[in-house]
Amino acid sequence: MEERSLKESSMEVNRHNPFVRLVGVEIEEVAPDRSRLRLAIRPESLNPHGLVHGGALFTLADNAAGCAASTDGRAYVTQSGDIHFLRVQSSGTVVAESRVLHRGRSTVLVEVSLLGEEGKLMATASFSYFCVDGSEIDRGSPARAARRS
Repeated sequence: MEERSLKESSMEVNRHNPFVRLVGVEIEEVAPDRSRLRLAIRPESLNPHGLVHGGALFTLADNAAGCAASTDGRAYVTQSGDIHFLRVQSSGTVVAESRVLHRGRSTVLVEVSLLGEEGKLMATASFSYFCVDGSEIDRGSPARAARRS
């Protein structure tokens, strides 16, 4: 798939993902086995201490990794994920840069770097994904209904 159509395809999936829209994750770039997504920190992205919530960062990282995994055109669901928080931030933007480390027949391993203001490393993460039959996953989903109309 061309880089432009990879991004368009990923953006279409996100348009039908209510949670990603709620959190505010946006796609910047998608290329084979790579992606770059961002999160503009909003008041609802903060924890009670006024810092970006770890769950928002995990969501950003998981979506960046899933976006990179899906560049082969297959459907994936998260098998596992871990994140290591290194730095905090209370405003601005966080960028997630992901790349596929290993692509097997049924699983993919992806690493993610979360970068805060001035490109400083905020967290690292890794995710593994199961390749699934997209028709089974999509059955009854809003994304599938939108593609049919």
